[in-house]
Amino acid sequence: MAKRFSFCGAILILACAWGQAEGNLRKVTLAPLWSPQAQFAGYYVALDKGIYRSHGLDVTIVRGGPDVFPARLLAEGKADFGILWLSAAIRERSLGIPLVNIAQMSQRSALILVAKKSSGIRFPADMNGKKISYWDGLLQIQPKAFIKKFNLKVTVLPQTYSVNLFLRGGVDVISAMWYNEYHTLLNSGLDREELVVFSYDKYGLDFPEDGIYATENGAVQDPELCRLFVRASLEGWRYAFTHESEALDVVLNRMKAAGLPA
Repeated sequence: MAKRFSFCGAILILACAWGQAEGNLRKVTLAPLWSPQAQFAGYYVALDKGIYRSHGLDVTIVRGGPDVFPARLLAEGKADFGILWLSAAIRERSLGIPLVNIAQMSQRSALILVAKKSSGIRFPADMNGKKISYWDGLLQIQPKAFIKKFNLKVTVLPQTYSVNLFLRGGVDVISAMWYNEYHTLLNSGLDREELVVFSYDKYGLDFPEDGIYATENGAVQDPELCRLFVRASLEGWRYAFTHESEALDVVLNRMKAAGLPA
């Protein structure tokens, strides 16, 4: 009987210790800059695999998308950290939101412009008089800079999540992420040899993309929280790269839960 009570007592102590540990977790909210996709795999993996919790963090990742603006959520105190492109963060800071970069996860731009060789476009100057599409909001900064740098006279059309307008000849040049829309074009039946790719890094417009941002006030007041979040996020990314199948499952589950095609 004594052993039974001793065992039950040990279980109770462990349960209490677990409850105290759970209660000591720092609650943190992360705002990605877009809907669930592999672009944010490291953060999803860090959450689902308990990496954030192992660093004392109880992390909530809000769903991003076209109507979610990480900089605004940071400014309103609705998020502790946000994922933004450097160009976007600089613009937001110039408009009065005191953002600071606490970790630069991406080292180069994956945003590109794509044209079909059949359109006669080989060089930037060949885009004169052509139709070009790019996304609205902060994703228009680089294509606008490209157009201005080469003094192009083009017709700009709004771009949605689909590449259909380009495939049907509605525009001559389309914005694309190398890891996303470019491969969508290839999967649609186009060959690499049929396309001309304009990478911004080759034209002096290589703006680093995904970085982790906080408000200046938040970073100054709680540098330890920033350090813990960055360390755990990097661990999540390392795990994702060394366990690709698991990472893929984590991302697909997030996309399906959000009702997104995967």
